[in-house]
Amino acid sequence: MQAYFVMCAWEVDQMVDHLNVSYLYKKRGVYYFSKRVPCDVRSYYKSDRIVICLRTKSNVSAIRASKSLYQKLDDYWTSIRLTKMQVPAEHMLLSKPPVNSNSNAPSLSEALSTYLKLKGEGKDKTFIRGANRNIKYVIEQLGNLPIDEYTSKDAAKFRDYLLDRGLLISSVKRIFSSIRSIINLSISEEGISCINAFGKTYMPEIDDKKYRESIPTETIKHIQSLCREYDDDLR
Repeated sequence: MQAYFVMCAWEVDQMVDHLNVSYLYKKRGVYYFSKRVPCDVRSYYKSDRIVICLRTKSNVSAIRASKSLYQKLDDYWTSIRLTKMQVPAEHMLLSKPPVNSNSNAPSLSEALSTYLKLKGEGKDKTFIRGANRNIKYVIEQLGNLPIDEYTSKDAAKFRDYLLDRGLLISSVKRIFSSIRSIINLSISEEGISCINAFGKTYMPEIDDKKYRESIPTETIKHIQSLCREYDDDLR
């Protein structure tokens, strides 16, 4: 094959002498390759059929060339389909890839354990629940990294996440204060020379009052009735 000659499908239908084998036909003794373009890759072509002059009158050569052409086209179409396909098993991917770390610093979850062990004694459930919740937020968004591998960029990203959730700036500051305390204690206990990434995160000056709305009386009465119904320590 030295050259290919492409024609529109309607021209092929007008000039076909007879069909020898699949994808082959003959015109004035010369073989042509003809294959309809699959629907899912049709948008990549000007016509819905590919027709190529094989420039040979030999049946054996035409069959060999036809098989080669078909294989190349099939491989190309497969590559197109793969580029359009979503990542296989994407639902099984981790939200944050695992990090190969050489750090000897404790992870954030380990820092939390140390903090609760040393400062949780005698504290109420609210203190313990709050510390666990705040660290859980960080791990879900940034991963459970060694405490010296978080960056100021990570902290800013976490701040933005909390604000996007609709938390008041006062609540965001309390969460950061808790995280700073947990990390600072491990830095002190372990003798680590690192900067607490959550130590100096900028907090925008937002007036919380303009976002706060009064709780409707009906809602308060409903909450009071639920408290009386459950009658537990938290009420």
